[in-house]
Amino acid sequence: METIIQILARELERPEQHIENIITLLDEGNTVPFIARYRKELHGAMDDQLIRQLADRLQYLRNLQTRRDEVKQSIEGQGKLTDELSAAIDAASTLAEVEDLYRPYKQKRRTRATQAREKGLEPLAELLFAKGAPCPDPLAEAANYIDTEKGVETAEDALQGASDIVAEIISDDADVRKMLRELYWRRGSITSKAAAKEPEDSVYRLYYEFSSALSKTQGYQVLAMNRGEREEILKVSAEMDRETALAALCRKVVPGRAAMEFVKAAAEDAYDRLIAPSLEREVRSELTDRASEGAIGQFALNLKPLLMQPPVKGFVTMGLDPGYRMGCKVAVVDPTGKVLDTTVVYPTHGERGKNEAIEKLAVLIKKHKVAHIAIGNGTASRETEQMTVELIRKVGGGVSYAIVNEAGASVYSASKLAAEEFPEFDVNLRSAVSIARRLQDPLAELVKIDPKSIGVGQYQHDMPQARLGEALDGVVEDCVNAVGVDVNTASAPLLTRVAGLNGTTAKNIVKYREENGPFTTRKQILKVPKLGPKAFQQSAGFLRVPESKSPLDNTAVHPESYAAAEKLLALCGQNMADVKAGRLGDLKGRLAAYGLDKAAAECGVGVPTLLDVAAELVKPGRDPRDELPAPVLRTDVMDMKDLKPGMELKGTVRNVIDFGAFVDIGVHQDGLVHISQICDRYLKHPSEVLSVGDVVTVWVKEVDEKKKRISLTMRKDRL
Repeated sequence: METIIQILARELERPEQHIENIITLLDEGNTVPFIARYRKELHGAMDDQLIRQLADRLQYLRNLQTRRDEVKQSIEGQGKLTDELSAAIDAASTLAEVEDLYRPYKQKRRTRATQAREKGLEPLAELLFAKGAPCPDPLAEAANYIDTEKGVETAEDALQGASDIVAEIISDDADVRKMLRELYWRRGSITSKAAAKEPEDSVYRLYYEFSSALSKTQGYQVLAMNRGEREEILKVSAEMDRETALAALCRKVVPGRAAMEFVKAAAEDAYDRLIAPSLEREVRSELTDRASEGAIGQFALNLKPLLMQPPVKGFVTMGLDPGYRMGCKVAVVDPTGKVLDTTVVYPTHGERGKNEAIEKLAVLIKKHKVAHIAIGNGTASRETEQMTVELIRKVGGGVSYAIVNEAGASVYSASKLAAEEFPEFDVNLRSAVSIARRLQDPLAELVKIDPKSIGVGQYQHDMPQARLGEALDGVVEDCVNAVGVDVNTASAPLLTRVAGLNGTTAKNIVKYREENGPFTTRKQILKVPKLGPKAFQQSAGFLRVPESKSPLDNTAVHPESYAAAEKLLALCGQNMADVKAGRLGDLKGRLAAYGLDKAAAECGVGVPTLLDVAAELVKPGRDPRDELPAPVLRTDVMDMKDLKPGMELKGTVRNVIDFGAFVDIGVHQDGLVHISQICDRYLKHPSEVLSVGDVVTVWVKEVDEKKKRISLTMRKDRL
């Protein structure tokens, strides 16, 4: 039997030694970001996503082994565990296979077969189900089991009881279930119909008469049908052709039996009454699990580029949280996110209200030298955007605006965290602050919100919430640690996402710097209460100290590699002063000329670590987000009625889903680029070429103002 290490090595196509090293590191309590970044020599430079995949699969395989042991122990307790059965359980590669093998030995509720056994009909069932010479007359044999005291009044009653026992034996057979399950997935289909005879038009209209092979059904279709079923708009079923299934079942169980016609009838009863309903539930559940995993994976893919959007740093920013009745909430923040001013204006309350809003905001722009305006994309966003364009014209330009996805802003503004951060502001003004900060530094602001509330996919409320939360939290953690965190300015929620830190140590860092002033070295972080050597080891490389005299404290070089960094500089005839002044030039080129293996050996580290150290020395304090396309900042506005087929536009990808991508083209309503319109080659999924935040060129295909739908293409040849 393969070991867990061998299974993982085969599945991930990695050396067994690397897999074993990662498992050891995980079991020792090391975090995924730390392992991915600072233990590359031990795992061959696997990235954080692959290590998380390994960790998830490791947990499943360990749970599988635990369940195997539990099942064997239970069967052994019944005195029924054979060497053959034990080997079969050990060889089972899924939890479903283990449960199939355990099924005959599970304690069952009273079934028809149980009642037949209580009536003493098991010997008759065994006789008729046995292999060997044909039984001349099953009914005559059944007559020997008539027992009125036990409720067996006739030979037919006895035969029926024996049939119930045989049907349950067939249903509990692990090989039978495995064979039919595989057949179901190959030949089965899923269908949905409208629950009402004359259904109303709805978002589920595509599924009023829908059928698809299980093997070809898309995840989003499964999730849509599930939701329609819950809302009692659809009736959904998984089906397999009965005759095909029965033919396969009879070929498996009937040949060679003493009473073949009897067994055939029992097999049909087993399929109709016991196996088919069970398999349908199993298949539906598996379809949902696969669709959920696919959707969760897509949420994670969408969340990462959303969090990694380039910040618009170093500018005073005005945040506008649009609204009708309660007005538009306004907050002005300085380049560090500190609130400078707040107010409320009413641009949707008639022409007079709009003019008063423009006057008021123009004063704030001039007073605080506002460079950018961030507008939330919720209710009244369209009217607020039009007012903003007039405002920019009034102040004479020099100001630009961006529409900011405000998903989750209201969740944050009503949270305990927001109340602690802004006790003097009401809920609405906190939202405006959050919107402004989202433009300045999306990552630092979005980490304050439960990732499930950010809105980066479809059907996220239908997902297993614990699994979704776990996956998205992993993405947030990876993004935060990839960027690094300024230990002297980061909020407690941001620090909490740093590898090795938790809510308590994050708060203690904030408290320590409030009481003692800014940190001046990384080593000083060890003085924070409850932050011990292990937490420091895991977190230190991801915490930046710009105020430190050592430039290494403002890089991703881990303190354990400081000596290697200094040795590397010495090999190249340079020093820390050159690092500070940015005078290292082509350090990688000189390293290559010197010999990577030779330099790594002299520095006492592996080649991957040496290259990472060299990259950090060349650009200390670098932000990987700065290398990505900047957000689209606008100064004018368009309306849907301005769009014409064939019009070329620049847009930002807001969401990537199974059948395409939604692109913000600056008209308030996002346009859809269908998967067939993305490029001129076959795509399994749009995420192969598109990510949230990508700036793309699109052409308008079709506009439906009534339904507020915009169809776009990224292929000019498809116009």
